[in-house]
Amino acid sequence: MEKANGCISRPSRKRKLPQEGNDVLNFTLDELSDDLLERVLSWLPTSTFFRFNSVCKRWKSVAASESFKLACSRIPSREPWFFMVDPNLNQSVVFDSAERSWKKLSHPPLLSQNCNCNSIPVAAAGGLVCFRNMSGDYFVCNPVTGSCRELPPVNPDSHHRSLHAIAMNAYSNYHGSYKLFLVLGDLPKLSYKVYNSSADCWEEEIMLRRKTDDCTGFEFDSNDDDDAVYFLSKAGNVVATNMQRSPSKQFSSVITHKDGEEIVYFLSSSGTVVACNLTQKHFSEYPRLLPVFLEYSIDVVECKGEMLVVMLSEFFESASIRVWRFDEKTKTWNQIAGMPPSMSHEFYGKKVDINCLGAGNQIFICLSSAELCSYVRCDIVTNEWVEVPKCCLNGEAMEFMSAFSFEPRIEASV
Repeated sequence: MEKANGCISRPSRKRKLPQEGNDVLNFTLDELSDDLLERVLSWLPTSTFFRFNSVCKRWKSVAASESFKLACSRIPSREPWFFMVDPNLNQSVVFDSAERSWKKLSHPPLLSQNCNCNSIPVAAAGGLVCFRNMSGDYFVCNPVTGSCRELPPVNPDSHHRSLHAIAMNAYSNYHGSYKLFLVLGDLPKLSYKVYNSSADCWEEEIMLRRKTDDCTGFEFDSNDDDDAVYFLSKAGNVVATNMQRSPSKQFSSVITHKDGEEIVYFLSSSGTVVACNLTQKHFSEYPRLLPVFLEYSIDVVECKGEMLVVMLSEFFESASIRVWRFDEKTKTWNQIAGMPPSMSHEFYGKKVDINCLGAGNQIFICLSSAELCSYVRCDIVTNEWVEVPKCCLNGEAMEFMSAFSFEPRIEASV
């Protein structure tokens, strides 16, 4: 120790970093082995993958390798992208929830052919989106890579029956293992068909029986299900209870897994929720949220493995948008989230149709009518509602009717 100005100076206890030969400070990604580099890059947001080709030859080579896709498949989950739907759109537009920005993707060439140009998305799961054309043919596509394939044709007899629901489930993105579910028939005579990608074929059609303890206690009459009930609204308009959904959501449905059982939920033509338990091979109808004579718009979503209902209704000269969960024990609907009145009042009296989708704790809502087009995201845990910015293409705001949620995964195989 030395004295300085009458004080004793003590040696500094701070460790000084060496100025030369410090491998940590001079470390670069170039020094990583191919295996380690692939692991590091696999954790980057999917949107960055499009820029790999312009970084260097090595990164370009990594992006094209199968081992990199395998590394990406080990990432537990990715923030969802919302695939937007517009029948007149000849390109793919998505909303990136991680970056909160809009992106344009290349449209798969197979869907650009004349016979398939009117194909619209009808289901999504994992990193894949399923399309259906006017002839009833199905195509499975990875929107990120643009890879696409046509599924084997469905039995021609299926085209002559009502199609209620189209749902999809992905079991392995990397190995391209997924199933497509179709619910057909007229209530109460329902059946379902399954396309199994592992066998590349449609399985035998299976009939669904009505569950004996159906919570509605309502006896179906197959002759009445498609007949609308008409009434006079408060505004003096004639309203039909038979729901007329936009083409992109006429097969609106979700699939959940509960206690090892696969259950498909869809909306009947009169607006009630029908649950089809594909494992137990039975179906049931849930009680109505609102009386049949009230005006409202409704949709089903899946969040964190459970079915929820989003409803826009009008009371006391104001509109409300609320999220509901069904309690199986009490057989009642319980509200779990609601849009602030200051936001929802804008939709009063404008005959707004809502089309919704769930992803984790989020619900993405498309609101459309002749007067407006808006998009809102809701967090069902915090009850936070945020308006999504408009999507502009060539200086003009685009309007979408609905959307589908998928995980942007380059490894998802069709």
